[in-house]
Amino acid sequence: MAAVAPDVRSQIAEVHINRPVGADALVLELRLPEAIDPLEAGRFFMLRRDDDLSPAIPRPFSVYRQVAPDRVEFLIKVFGRGTQALAASQPGTRVRLIGPLGQGWPAWQPDSGPKWLVAGGIGSAPFFMGIQQALAQGVAAKDLTLIYGGRSKRFLYDLDQFAGLGVRVIAATDDGSAGFHGNVVQACQDLATREGTQAVQVFTCGPDPMMKAVLRFAQEHALEAWVSLETYMGCGVGICNGCAVGTVEGGTLGDWPVAKCCIDGPVFRAADVELP
Repeated sequence: MAAVAPDVRSQIAEVHINRPVGADALVLELRLPEAIDPLEAGRFFMLRRDDDLSPAIPRPFSVYRQVAPDRVEFLIKVFGRGTQALAASQPGTRVRLIGPLGQGWPAWQPDSGPKWLVAGGIGSAPFFMGIQQALAQGVAAKDLTLIYGGRSKRFLYDLDQFAGLGVRVIAATDDGSAGFHGNVVQACQDLATREGTQAVQVFTCGPDPMMKAVLRFAQEHALEAWVSLETYMGCGVGICNGCAVGTVEGGTLGDWPVAKCCIDGPVFRAADVELP
């Protein structure tokens, strides 16, 4: 089992940019009080406004982009009091920031086969920087495919920004308003029919039912897979046990029946955990 990351800290940042995206989300760029080391894609921070508008317990958000040593972006879907408070933040608003936390995506291996990054809605957040880092580590753009699904185009956040990374992006919408008409699993099945699945690796993040379906697809095709879980958290540092995830007996996480998503994850090898 992992320990709390050695670089975690609690600090007060200020909102630099609040940029609406899609029908119900925003990109919140925070200016940190000091520069930090380059962040690993897939890690997260706990955020709350430093006033009474936010709940006392901060909320976990994946790092979307690190645009400078002292500026970090988060892709946030607005659906509750905490995210509503962040969405109402203007430049200069003070935000409590705890992190960086957790374990990110595994090292990106060049020449190890195609990589399908399967995201649903706000589950795209850990993939933008993941794609950037995979390319920087020598993975060929032709080996990276983002399969990004939502109810309609309005819920495919920053789709043009992802397309600008130079990798293949397959949009999948339930209503057919963008790209493939269907869900991400159907898009994966279509891609498998057209191109096969030899040596494909799968990485997924999104709503639990979607991830379960993606992992069933991966298992049916004997594909190695990783999952970034979006669980509720109270502390983010392994104390409260609010983000327990069941483990698979005989997996790499040992014999303990549960792992803590905040310090052992949020990224797990799919074969090691039981999704809720």
